[in-house]
Amino acid sequence: MDLAKIRNFSIIAHIDHGKSTLSDRILELTGAVDAREMRAQYLDSMDLERERGITIKAQNVRVPWKGHTFHLIDTPGHVDFGYEVSRSLAACEGVVLVVDAAQGIEAQTLANCYLALEHNLEIVAALNKIDLPAADPDRYAAEIENILGIPADEILRISAKTGEGVPELLDAIAERIPAPVGDIDAPLQALIFDSQFDQYRGVVSSVRVMNGRLSNGSRLFFMQARATHDVIEIGARAPVPTPVAELGPGEVGYLIAGIKDVAEARSGETVTNSLNPATEALDGYRDPKAMVFCGLYPIDGDDFETLRESIEKLKLNDASITYEPESSGALGFGFRCGFLGLLHMEIVKERLEREFNLALIATAPSVAYRVTRTDGVVVEVANPADLPPMQNISFIEEPFFKVSIITPKDYTGTLMDLCQSRRGEMVKLEYLSPERVELHYLIPLAEVVVDFFDQMKSRTQGYASLDYELDGYRKSDLVLVDLLLNAVAADAFSTIVHRDKAFDYGRRMCAKLRELIPRQMFDVPIQAAIGGKVIARETVKAKRKDVLAKCYGGDITRKRKLLEKQKEGKKKMKAIGRVEVPGDVFISALKLDD
Repeated sequence: MDLAKIRNFSIIAHIDHGKSTLSDRILELTGAVDAREMRAQYLDSMDLERERGITIKAQNVRVPWKGHTFHLIDTPGHVDFGYEVSRSLAACEGVVLVVDAAQGIEAQTLANCYLALEHNLEIVAALNKIDLPAADPDRYAAEIENILGIPADEILRISAKTGEGVPELLDAIAERIPAPVGDIDAPLQALIFDSQFDQYRGVVSSVRVMNGRLSNGSRLFFMQARATHDVIEIGARAPVPTPVAELGPGEVGYLIAGIKDVAEARSGETVTNSLNPATEALDGYRDPKAMVFCGLYPIDGDDFETLRESIEKLKLNDASITYEPESSGALGFGFRCGFLGLLHMEIVKERLEREFNLALIATAPSVAYRVTRTDGVVVEVANPADLPPMQNISFIEEPFFKVSIITPKDYTGTLMDLCQSRRGEMVKLEYLSPERVELHYLIPLAEVVVDFFDQMKSRTQGYASLDYELDGYRKSDLVLVDLLLNAVAADAFSTIVHRDKAFDYGRRMCAKLRELIPRQMFDVPIQAAIGGKVIARETVKAKRKDVLAKCYGGDITRKRKLLEKQKEGKKKMKAIGRVEVPGDVFISALKLDD
């Protein structure tokens, strides 16, 4: 294929600014999908994506336009899936930056735009949704010029819903985005930027050929995994997978080589020819740093091995998950998993349950703390159960986020109140336009992770947008709160919190567990404790038989004797009794929305 006629680009934008709808119109206009087979969000193939109305996985497709071949990648918008966007950009020469003509620049618009500039990509800006009554394209074109420096007269006006302006956008892509460069006679270098596991065909990898040619039937060498495989099929997604004889430089397609071991085709892998191998591998991807950790345990203990295989297969498709085995006295064997955010955690748990038929319990989300022991050794603690005893700790550092919130100016006060209640420190406040403000705060990750996003949306009627990045670690006054059931610690409920919030957390969890734990034959004390000091307590009262039922009248000493005898029995039972906690109590107590 003629290199000069290829264009590789990603569509990037904030959530709900119309990326997937624009992809639909491009598929329709270029004739890649028959009108009878067309459906909304065509590239969002996962049930979860269609139910939630968001893109979770980047999808690539090849379409023709006026003698050119476009390789289009539709990317997610949510901040938790930013890693998907950065991986997609490595396979492109340009991006289409979509901005809502009724809302203007949002936090993720800026973040994605800066990502594209980091990769030195050509940016084609488009104002979408010009058919809306509230659209004000002139005002927001001026805002884009002011903030991003893209000239207002170069910004295209489109409606992805009606198709207005989309042909002009495709022409602009052909004109402005540079053709890929590559040497067809050089040894093969192809980058794997995504993979998924098919139970019938093994690993199906998305590849971008940089140099040389990837041909059917050739023998390939995977440079990082040091493995050799024969090509079974190569092809392009158009959007139906279509086999081709070979892929040349600049082309994007898929590769099936009968790989059964998922570790051999990770994202960032370089593929070359085993007979004439390339001397050096391509730059892969920086491993993303997990922000939020939780324990995932199968409800049925026999599913542990199934869970291990399932996470391995899912990691192939989503390289940002980390996991390691752990065990809990209450929940049995499971994995401590790391995620990029709370939505990412929810999505992964739901995908594991749906795609691999598992029933899982997720423990309360926590973050990774850096603990300096009294002997000077620094350890990273993601699981509260691994925290050294308090007397052995010199100090604890927690991760802080640099948060930027873009909001209409009317909500500035309520957002400042929210950030300050989460131990936030204001860095700066700046006006992007007379109506819109950008707030910059430093907030501990532990305060952002549970419901900060939901609170921000509800306080601003959905108008504010959020972007964040890690800003390093700082010292904090943190303590481990243990929950004791009948004086035995329940490790699944232990958590690390700031000392100022420990009492509130302890009291809330004790009250919640009192409602959930079934009554036993003896009183069950539920205590929240820091070290050996109890800070909150509730009691689940014992089931009691009415031992006075047969007494009517007579001497009081007889009744007293029966009650004392019952009391002795309960005391003995409490000393030897174990509190049985049903699995659904853990699920209810650890629900994220509370």
